[in-house]
Amino acid sequence: MTERPSTASSSHPFTQSSPSLRPNTSSGPGISVTSSSPTGSRTTPPPEPRRSSVASSASSPRPKAKDSSSTICRNITIYGYCRFQDKGCAFNHDPHSQKQQSGAGRGKFNVDSPSFTPATPPKKTISPGAADAAPFTPKQNHSTGLQHGFENMGLGENVYSPTRSRRRANKMKTTANAAMNAYDFTVGAPVNPYAQTGVDMFYQPQQTYQHPLNYHLYAPLAPYPQKLQPFQKNIHGFFLSDNLREELQKKADATLQTLPAVSSILPPSIEEYHQLVPLDTSNQKSAQVFGYPSWAYKAFSSEDGNAYALRRLEGFRLLNEADIRIVQRWRKVLSANIVTIHDAWTTTKFGDSSIVFAYDYHPLSKTLAETHFGPNPRYPNPTRQHQPTGPIVPEQVLWSYIVQVASALKVIHSAGLAARVIEPSKILLTSKMRIRLNCCGIFDVIHPETTRSQESVRECQQEDLTQLGRLMLSIACNTPSAVQYPQKSMEYIGRHYSIQLRDSIYYLYTGSTKNIDEYVKSIANQAFQNLDSALHYEDSLESALSRELENGRLVRLLCKFGFINERPEYDHDPRWSETGDRYYLKLFRDYVFHSVDENNNPVVDMAHVLSCLNKLDAGVDEKIMLVSRDSMNCFVVTYKELKRQVESCFQDLSKSRR
Repeated sequence: MTERPSTASSSHPFTQSSPSLRPNTSSGPGISVTSSSPTGSRTTPPPEPRRSSVASSASSPRPKAKDSSSTICRNITIYGYCRFQDKGCAFNHDPHSQKQQSGAGRGKFNVDSPSFTPATPPKKTISPGAADAAPFTPKQNHSTGLQHGFENMGLGENVYSPTRSRRRANKMKTTANAAMNAYDFTVGAPVNPYAQTGVDMFYQPQQTYQHPLNYHLYAPLAPYPQKLQPFQKNIHGFFLSDNLREELQKKADATLQTLPAVSSILPPSIEEYHQLVPLDTSNQKSAQVFGYPSWAYKAFSSEDGNAYALRRLEGFRLLNEADIRIVQRWRKVLSANIVTIHDAWTTTKFGDSSIVFAYDYHPLSKTLAETHFGPNPRYPNPTRQHQPTGPIVPEQVLWSYIVQVASALKVIHSAGLAARVIEPSKILLTSKMRIRLNCCGIFDVIHPETTRSQESVRECQQEDLTQLGRLMLSIACNTPSAVQYPQKSMEYIGRHYSIQLRDSIYYLYTGSTKNIDEYVKSIANQAFQNLDSALHYEDSLESALSRELENGRLVRLLCKFGFINERPEYDHDPRWSETGDRYYLKLFRDYVFHSVDENNNPVVDMAHVLSCLNKLDAGVDEKIMLVSRDSMNCFVVTYKELKRQVESCFQDLSKSRR
């Protein structure tokens, strides 16, 4: 009698009681599945003892061994094919044959089996004593207690009770006559299953184990790309769009931009701010708006490390220290369309007497003067050969500007202040159709007399509305000189824009609007349209953010793999990363990143990588097969077991830090 080879085990390989085995290369063709963790030593199963013919004939007959030709090959079950099918593999490669044989064996009758004869049931008789017994009546305390439990749930009238079945029948007849159909009945108070104490027959106790969420499934949020073909879906659907990513990266690069200290003539620091970078596009002095030459810088704060924009007024001398305290009131004015001011102080580090204001820094921002009237305007004026049939600047853009500036003015006027900087050069376009009022509070410091009486404040607020009308008049006509010819400008607006926009700009420009509240009511319909557009844009940003939701989790998981895989030595063991549970993680890394196709070409499939890593992080019960690099040994494991091994190995590495 020859020895039988050990068969592959399909149980989980992660048991402490199983012996340690290395890949067995002495077996025949095919892949052998082991059920133990590799420890570096090679062991073979002990051979079965040979039995003599006398002992075999005297003992009980040995069960007949299962024919290998009727056993389905594991390669067919796992891969769907067996590359040793025509090279001597003794297992069955037809997955349908076993089902047909098993089904045919169960479905046929055996002519040699005995016929079925039902047994005669015994006759049931009632004793004379039991016939005279009283009828059964349930105990009152049991029915009352059960009924009381249902009444607490609000179902006391709908639970069967033998003591009031007749009364319930009469009530049901009355309800059926009054209802529109037979199913119209009234239930008591709402059911509260959490209010019950003990075990209830209808509400089973909550299970202690809950299956984890399917974190490996990417569910995109609305809005969705419209009418995409299957071949149009690629890896970019998992991540941020290229345009949005590039815009954010440009803003981050502009924020971190600095100047060499050798070539800079600016002071190294001012108060808590350092590393000053000029933001002005021209080095020519201009005192058109504030009456003093002003300069803009970007600087970093040494307190919080954030970047801020500094506005410096050259040659200003503060006469009264109390005039600068108005900045404290401006710090409390918070609006989405206002650049927040943080601090103000006087300094002589620039070589003269200057006052500096610190604001929030919005990188890559442009003023409305640069956007519409600069060298490369957003809406260029047409040439004589190409005269437009419609307006140069779209009406939706004008309404968006009006609504946003009006929103900022309403917040400022409600605080008892006035903006006084409604100028194209002092309004920033920070992002897509997003404008903010800049340099608020400067006029209140350099001209403090305008804030000392309520009458002067109201006059400044009225001037804000007039400046808004001039701003929109020049942008609608796409020229800053439109305010010099108001009659012709209004005629142009009347020909190319709606009546509401024409009247709105006219009332602002002529001063017919008394206060901001009255003006906001007149443009309420446009404000709702602008709000709807803003919400749509918010949805698109949230949808883009959802694509980056899982990246942080996957990075942490990859960092753990980097700590464990290919570690040269740990705890004086140079083979730590090649033994024990670490060997499974090494094979899993090969399964994810080092797979090859049938032509031995590398498989570079990002969807496969993302799916495997998310399943591992979620710890699902899905099984995978990890094959050794010599293709002579494999392990069938689950993601849940692999996750447990990752956490265990990472905890071992973390012990040295405690």
